[in-house]
Amino acid sequence: MTLGRAPRQTDLLRSTVDYCQDRVPADSIYGVLHRECFALFPDEMFADLFTDVGRRSVPPMIVAVVMVLQRIEGLSDREAVERFAFDARWKYAAGGLHFDYPGFVHTVLVDMRARLARSARPDRVFEAVLDVARQAGLVGRKRVLDSTPLYDAVATMDTITLIRSAIRGLLAAADAGQAARLRAVITSGDDYASTAKPQIDWDDHDAREELIDSRARDGFAMLTLLNDHELGEGVDKAVRLLATVLGQDLADDGDGVFRIARKVAPDRIISTVDPEARHGHKTSARGFDGYKGHVAIDPDAEIITATEVTAGNSGDAEAAETLLTDILPSEAEAEAEAEAEAEAEAEAEAEAEAKDEDRAAVYGDAAYGAGELLERLDETDIHNGLKVQPRRR
Repeated sequence: MTLGRAPRQTDLLRSTVDYCQDRVPADSIYGVLHRECFALFPDEMFADLFTDVGRRSVPPMIVAVVMVLQRIEGLSDREAVERFAFDARWKYAAGGLHFDYPGFVHTVLVDMRARLARSARPDRVFEAVLDVARQAGLVGRKRVLDSTPLYDAVATMDTITLIRSAIRGLLAAADAGQAARLRAVITSGDDYASTAKPQIDWDDHDAREELIDSRARDGFAMLTLLNDHELGEGVDKAVRLLATVLGQDLADDGDGVFRIARKVAPDRIISTVDPEARHGHKTSARGFDGYKGHVAIDPDAEIITATEVTAGNSGDAEAAETLLTDILPSEAEAEAEAEAEAEAEAEAEAEAEAKDEDRAAVYGDAAYGAGELLERLDETDIHNGLKVQPRRR
């Protein structure tokens, strides 16, 4: 699909400009986007998402405007494209399109998000809006950090389900020849076709141990067969997942029998459907499965300045440096600033007060009060408003 171009020449008889310019406030989001949309979201800004051959895409500038308005008004994809088709203000905001400018299906928004996610700059629309806020003087040098659980839609798997699912995934990723060789080393009698657990007496301790041991041996036999072989990307990914699943939950006590380990791996995979999801704790009594969403906000303007998503078992402080990139100088900049301050004479009291007013500050709960982050803030002369984690015995 090639890059589509938004029309810049309006139709004098059918344009939404004459209709909306006296009815839509100039300082409304529709008025601002109408004036600035070509500067904010030029089609060339999205050129890397498209190829040189193929049919024309819906102009990315129009899609970007729809995505911004969709977020502001809290609409679904279907509701957003319907609003664009029938609300003159939306077409006015997208450069003053004419009334009967053709709409598009909601999957265009899905496709655009997917293209952005695969690109080197997935947050370019957010960055463009944030730059405007900075130019308007709305974004200062204070930041408030917080996080929230993002619950995953997959079910947490037990050990036997993880192993069987990982083996089934490897068989599915392998080609016909590889799959035949892999099935030849299976000794448990399991065909790994069904997602249901094998039928055994689950109250029988020996039956459960035999089930774990036999499926573990199937998995290790497959890994041994593929060892030192050149594998395709899909098979290699499936092999790594199987090896991780086998290694995280099983232990050999020296008698040659694989059993479930009496420990929990630090970075345990909880599902082969979404291998990146993790079990996390927002508090000591509140657990969840999935991810953590982190956000940095300017407290005065209440504008989001940065976001990040991490695994559910990660600490909040691990994402802090990414959230504070815009106010936290790099290590080289911090060293240069420290040398300059060491060579400089003491400044006048008025200048010191002015500096304090413009001084960057970071606020957050005790989850962000880790030693490394506190030290980093102190070294860069950023006010530390983070709560400190309580002492433990």
